[in-house]
Amino acid sequence: MAAYKLKSTSSSKLHDTLDYPVIDTDGHVIESTFALPDFLKQVAGPEMVEAYTKAQETARLPGAPKRVPWGTPSGPLSIDRATMMLPRLYALRLEEAGVDFSTIYATIGFNAQVMPDDEIRQAACRALNMMYADMFKEVSHKMTPAAIIPMNTPEEAIAEVEFAVNELGMKALMTCNEVVRPDPVVLAEAPHLAKHAMKYNPLAIDSPLDYDPFWAKCVELKVVPAGHSMNFVGTHKSPNNYIYNRLGFFATSGFAAARALFMSGFTQKFPELNIGFLEGGVWWGVALYNDLVEFWEKRNKKTMLKNLDPGKLDFDLMCEMFAEYGNEYLNADALKENWKMVARDGRTDPDEMPSFIDDWTQVKIEKEEDVRDLFINNFYFGCEADDAMNYTAFNTKANKFGAKLKAMFSSDLGHWDVQNFGGILSETHEAMEDGLITDEDFKDFVFTNPVTLQTRLNPDFFKGTDVEGAIDSFLTGQPKSA
Repeated sequence: MAAYKLKSTSSSKLHDTLDYPVIDTDGHVIESTFALPDFLKQVAGPEMVEAYTKAQETARLPGAPKRVPWGTPSGPLSIDRATMMLPRLYALRLEEAGVDFSTIYATIGFNAQVMPDDEIRQAACRALNMMYADMFKEVSHKMTPAAIIPMNTPEEAIAEVEFAVNELGMKALMTCNEVVRPDPVVLAEAPHLAKHAMKYNPLAIDSPLDYDPFWAKCVELKVVPAGHSMNFVGTHKSPNNYIYNRLGFFATSGFAAARALFMSGFTQKFPELNIGFLEGGVWWGVALYNDLVEFWEKRNKKTMLKNLDPGKLDFDLMCEMFAEYGNEYLNADALKENWKMVARDGRTDPDEMPSFIDDWTQVKIEKEEDVRDLFINNFYFGCEADDAMNYTAFNTKANKFGAKLKAMFSSDLGHWDVQNFGGILSETHEAMEDGLITDEDFKDFVFTNPVTLQTRLNPDFFKGTDVEGAIDSFLTGQPKSA
């Protein structure tokens, strides 16, 4: 059979006009599930293959959130399905997508990462990582697979990242944005019902476990955590409608994870560690960033003590206003009789006031600009090509202090929402054609931000790849040699 012949596409034509490479921060592999059992056997024996298969068959409880049906290319897109299953073909066809280098994330790995059984989850993630490392070793000049890191405990996360980096040589991570565990009260009182009463747990603030050792391990090994999410929680739990669940889902999980990390002081404790929030776009990050500035401005301890302390209510002024503008039931006498109710501050113990009013105890902020510096430098946002809100990251007129957020080009190649393999780069370029972003913004989107996501901690991330020279020149500030 003849070899695949590359096609000229709108994206490849656009790529030819650029003087920098295009870095895709989030493509996907479609795993050949028939190949996985051999790796599972290596990890935990033939019994694990049977246990994993059974767990997959019984994973969906009655009433559980509906997950994606028909989520991968077929019909006229069958060549795309084959592409995502065959790394050598994938690497060849990146040219059609206008991409020079791509980080590749899982498909079935999403489910493996959140399987409830500890032994099966850990074995499945390890087997998949072994398979990915082997599959992509011949195309490391064009793409690198992200290791799946199970995050139910810091210990299992550390164990797998050490194995993936030290034993398999992997250099990108796919973490979770949260962990869903049985509600501890239900687990204690009615353990047989615990699987029906799962509780959202962030990886930072209010987490029952301390994940700081895991973040520290990422710094030590020079790898960047980047998370999608597969735990349908909150309002994304319809048992009947996948689209209802999927709309805004990655944004919801990213928003919760980012605010938990920020309010826990993550970016102060690990200033050199970037973190990626994938497939949710950046618009929610823009909202979170601007809200954090506004909330700190109005709810820092100094301002609250000045303007919001119930103990400073002017009793005489209040009585005068009620007497002048009240009615038969809103009057000064009623106010006087119920003053304690009006002036209550919610505390049971006055000595608790500092911690009661101050929600910024874990992240030390002295001025509004600190929010900008602690947020903008570490948080990166994966944006798909057809997301019309990508431009908001670069809207310096709207964003506080003229900030630009670290939005990154993320193709999502391999999944149902990419139905034009050769159109993803040109599609994201439309924002520039429409005057919503500048040439510089577009370069930041497809090159600068994807590069700095990884190289801030690991300058050698792109060593040995086709883009090594261009990125070395970028990092050193020197022009690219002829």
